[in-house]
Amino acid sequence: MKILAFAGSNSEVSINKKLVTFAASFFSEHEVEIIDLNHYEMPIYKNEREIENGIPQLAFDFAEKIDESDLLLISLAEHNGSYSTAFKNIYDWVSRIKGRKAYGGKPVFLMAAAPGRRGGASVLAAATARFPFDGATILETFSLPFFNENFSEKDGILNEEKRAELQAKSATVLQYFQ
Repeated sequence: MKILAFAGSNSEVSINKKLVTFAASFFSEHEVEIIDLNHYEMPIYKNEREIENGIPQLAFDFAEKIDESDLLLISLAEHNGSYSTAFKNIYDWVSRIKGRKAYGGKPVFLMAAAPGRRGGASVLAAATARFPFDGATILETFSLPFFNENFSEKDGILNEEKRAELQAKSATVLQYFQ
């Protein structure tokens, strides 16, 4: 199975990239590609820009990564209760590709991490409600609150309860493919 993993953030020190990279370790028996949204940076979507210049090649490249995958692992950064601008802009451009839904009908394991107690709950709720309309099948969701206290780059998730939850949900996602 081919898995595409990414954080919905363009931060160089993204906690969501750290979480999705750690989560990918639960899928080590499969081919996992972790990509960085910074490699898909495009002008902010605007209808007039699309009419004048068309859809940027990077949007097609991102869509191709999705299409080549069997499963998407996505950990969304929460900015003011919603998606980061970097992620939303890619999402907007990919959604403009004629004849496709943004997530290409792929199953998705959706995650979020945040330094506060809600752990990205607002962005997870928004994505869980919206992504299915754009071709995603949400298999599981996972939230990691108090990231700085619950995660170490050396050991991953420190909170045993949250670590066990992620491991169990990863196993549930894998069962979808059996």
